[in-house]
Amino acid sequence: MKKVELKVYKDMLLSMRARLRGDVTALADAALNKTRSQANGDLSSMPIHMADIGSDNYEQEFTLSMMENEEDTLDAIEAALERIEASTYGDCEECGKPIKKTRLKALPFTAVCINCAQLREQG
Repeated sequence: MKKVELKVYKDMLLSMRARLRGDVTALADAALNKTRSQANGDLSSMPIHMADIGSDNYEQEFTLSMMENEEDTLDAIEAALERIEASTYGDCEECGKPIKKTRLKALPFTAVCINCAQLREQG
């Protein structure tokens, strides 16, 4: 892959990384620092109904799950940046063939071509 193309992908990855880091920080603040009274404007920190506790727990678990997914994406972005530095970016880690540019534009952090990704999904 040409240096000009690599720079475009590197810039995309750096932009995605910066955005996701901000998202993860915001999600962490929302999940871990926001109490029920802050969320609903209640004066009492004691829930009125057991369903309120369940709702609060569900929201926190959902937010933590989203954080985990974004952390996985951040890891994939870091690995892609390392592949750029190692001059292996754009080559499938499974079969070694070039990854199509359309796939890299959609998922610039992908490490495998579409064929190998489908094989992984099938088991």
